Amino acid sequence: MAKTGYGKRATGDEDPHADPDFAHLRPRDREIAVFFDRLEEGHAMGYKAIAAEHPIYGQQAVRVSAGRITLAGHLRWIKEHITVEDNSMRWVTRTYWSRTRRSVEWWADFARERHGKDVTEHYQPGLARIEEQAPEAEPEEPAEPEEPTADEPTTDEPSAAYQTLAELRAADRRMPLSDGDCRSLEFLAAEWLSRGATPHDITKALTDGLPPAVDNPGGLARNRLVNKMPPKKAKLRQKAARRARVTRVIMACGLCDADERTVEIVSGLCRECLELCEAEGPLYEPVPETFLPGPRDGGLPGADEVIDVTERVEALRRAGGLGSWR
Repeated sequence: MAKTGYGKRATGDEDPHADPDFAHLRPRDREIAVFFDRLEEGHAMGYKAIAAEHPIYGQQAVRVSAGRITLAGHLRWIKEHITVEDNSMRWVTRTYWSRTRRSVEWWADFARERHGKDVTEHYQPGLARIEEQAPEAEPEEPAEPEEPTADEPTTDEPSAAYQTLAELRAADRRMPLSDGDCRSLEFLAAEWLSRGATPHDITKALTDGLPPAVDNPGGLARNRLVNKMPPKKAKLRQKAARRARVTRVIMACGLCDADERTVEIVSGLCRECLELCEAEGPLYEPVPETFLPGPRDGGLPGADEVIDVTERVEALRRAGGLGSWR
């Protein structure tokens, strides 16, 4: 996968996937186009990265085929100038993929429409291609749990915290908490559970290392619940994203990264890379001679006769004693 904000991006509004999508391309270009089409969104599209994963073709073959797929109208590299609301700026090269063949005019309109787009979710801070820093975990100060007031309503079904305290007697006979003890300590046990502790953790904390005799089980349980309280789970505080917008768009060559500020871009490639792709021959496969217009008769007598197929079928059915199918 490419770094965040880079890699394969679909243009959207495409035809459904079908086998003949790339039938117009030559065999190798067709295979690599299918490979491109099946890559996940955001996958690195450089020819070196593709060649490292493709089971057959190497870097040069992938590079030339990528150029030819670009000429066919499926790929474009567009440089977008991003301006962030803190006045920082950067250039980003986007790789846009279209399963549907697009004309040069369509791609030009697509590039113009990118101008002014809000790309807050896709840009990276800084002017270099760097990975986003993971959000820092900032632990919050543990808040002292509030004790329930006497007039708060109670339910018939005991809470998990109350039940855990009530079952201490069975875990260790030296900790026979009364109903009053369980109710007054319930909020502390509930806080343990809210911080990720289990009933077993509470029981263990209240029964480990007890003296031979416990004179005040309720007081000892309170001290341990307060002093051994587990920490709160740290919450990730997300940094507020600064607004980012595309303020300039230029077309770039898909093979050498030169852009239209310095070279002429023709159908997504510079002149030099265009010549490289054209050196391998025509972009599309030649049409087989059997598909070309030619004589219908093939020299056979009567071949110019126009036959009504429906009527001929009816005649054959009548001759066989069958009724009409209509």
